[in-house]
Amino acid sequence: MRIVSVVGARPEFIQVAPVSRALRKKHQEILVHTGQHYDYLMSQAFFDELGIPAPDYNLEVGSGSHGRQTAEILVRLEEVLLKEQPDLVIVRGDTNSTLAGALAASKLHIPTAHIEAGERSFDRRMPEEINRLVADCLADLHFCASRVALQRLAAEGITGSVYWVGDVMLDAMLQNRAVARRKSDVMARLELEPGKYALVTVHRAANTDDPVRLGQIVQALNSVPETIVFPAHPRTRKALNRIAAHFAPHVRLIEPVGYFDMMILEENARLIATDSGGVQREAYFMGIPCLTLRDETEWVETVEVGWNKLVGTDPERVLDAWFNFVPPAEHPPIFGDGTAARRIAQILESDVLAFGLPRGQNGAPGERLIANLASLEMGVNP
Repeated sequence: MRIVSVVGARPEFIQVAPVSRALRKKHQEILVHTGQHYDYLMSQAFFDELGIPAPDYNLEVGSGSHGRQTAEILVRLEEVLLKEQPDLVIVRGDTNSTLAGALAASKLHIPTAHIEAGERSFDRRMPEEINRLVADCLADLHFCASRVALQRLAAEGITGSVYWVGDVMLDAMLQNRAVARRKSDVMARLELEPGKYALVTVHRAANTDDPVRLGQIVQALNSVPETIVFPAHPRTRKALNRIAAHFAPHVRLIEPVGYFDMMILEENARLIATDSGGVQREAYFMGIPCLTLRDETEWVETVEVGWNKLVGTDPERVLDAWFNFVPPAEHPPIFGDGTAARRIAQILESDVLAFGLPRGQNGAPGERLIANLASLEMGVNP
């Protein structure tokens, strides 16, 4: 089977590594990098560290408004799909690359699989939420990171071709943790001691584009009597410059770091505060308490089991949780067991090739691909 895999942003680079490894054992994968993230530390560093095959195409769309960026990807990706004539297109996550990939494939009647399907923040002011909704509506196969995602899709009338496979980001972490510990020198380089600092990331438009919210985050971080390591996304750094933000000496604003360095910073932090969906999950994988600098999250499971706390950006709420939030002893495997990529490949090999891809969730999906949510086992439809 000829498969076009679409990637464009940091979380997608992490996700594609284990999936590509599993798919390429039996299938031909054509990797398309949209160029949504193009800075070395936000893009090529992940390809180098994770051993991701070089992209067959780089659309080089760069940054821009949501409309312009999505449109550029749509135009350029359509040309690739017409040339390559794939049997399947895979999109993942909730970026503009996800949206454009699903749209381009759907308009050309190419079956589409969405990895990380069914996640919802229920806040349509977030561009990521729109991207998820559209991708799931158009997709023919839905691979879910959690059981809750199955229920959300069912509530929207999407019940065919839905699988709980687990989180491919967990696959990537488990496959690379030992290598990261061996290769990363970030702790020594930054002169950090395990458990003696907090890690912060901020990049969501709701925070970076709102001077009030961003200012509140700066105020909260300056008020914490603890070393804070803050790898700053390029957009975040520009936003901080716009509000002339000044950080206290204990807040260490650094350049973005590669995957290995980030993993080591996460696993050795006392606390993680973030607005990133990917970092929320990585904090959970590592068993590190997480404060989410948002008013909602699509990864509600991490909140429900007590390892993640929504604090928004109000300095008083942030500071209250900073030293008082204590997760429970229980840490259930809500994101699977780290074999999501293998399950995805197995499903494509067994069900899809054997019975054909379903077409359209509002029509009649293939009977053998309908998920029985009452008895669904991980990655295997009844």
